[in-house]
Amino acid sequence: MTGPTQTSNSSASARLRLMALRAGVELGTSLAALPWLAMAPRGDGHAVLVLPGLIASDGSTRVLRDFLTGRGYRAKGWGLGRNFGPRPGVERAMLDTLDRIGDESGGKVSLVGWSLGGLYARALAARRPDAVRSVVTLGSPIRDPRATAAWRLYEFTSHKRADDPEDARTVGPTPPVPTTSIYSRTDEIVPWQCSIEREGPRSENIEVVGSHIGLGFNPAALFAVSDRLAQAEGRWQRFERTGWRQFVFPDPQRRESSRRWAWAEGPIAA
Repeated sequence: MTGPTQTSNSSASARLRLMALRAGVELGTSLAALPWLAMAPRGDGHAVLVLPGLIASDGSTRVLRDFLTGRGYRAKGWGLGRNFGPRPGVERAMLDTLDRIGDESGGKVSLVGWSLGGLYARALAARRPDAVRSVVTLGSPIRDPRATAAWRLYEFTSHKRADDPEDARTVGPTPPVPTTSIYSRTDEIVPWQCSIEREGPRSENIEVVGSHIGLGFNPAALFAVSDRLAQAEGRWQRFERTGWRQFVFPDPQRRESSRRWAWAEGPIAA
């Protein structure tokens, strides 16, 4: 006889296999899309700090960083091993890394963060707006901390509450720099409604089709990141879904039944 625990474990295993399969398909699609990605806007050589998600390391962002390097950016990993959450010393180390990369490049640094890494990017921009050129997040839970599938893991590894009020005050408001949230409505870890940024003169949302664990090498996401980073400093404009782009990037303004999430003003966490 199959008990409830066995059934639960079986369902979880099946879900993990499906997630891995989706990510594998996205990686294969990225390889097939290389000729198209070669048309992505080129950068001006400024530095980009790429921050990984929960439990991930710089290895998870290798494809993204290699792509950005190929488009003319100085893409750097965070260099802090696996991301076990904002443990003591992590924020200080990231600020030091931001300052060092800025000094080496001689200019402001753009921040690209995947999932929890996107929350770090927002926090760094809040604390060092003079050093940050722009922020791009990928599937980051910028609202409703306990709606994600990873909040328990976050609390276990970081030893912090997912809805920590101090984190909410730092990460919740839109950073004081050009900010783009890239998300997917088929994200299996972070509900897409949690990734919606309040749009303003220098903030926007871009939707792609894909999985959470594939966002770092999803071809549409790669193109969107490069397009956002390629803008001249001080001349930021919204992403345009004109021409062929409207067939690749869904209209983020379309409505679904769960509208209550869209502009929720709750605490922020991973």
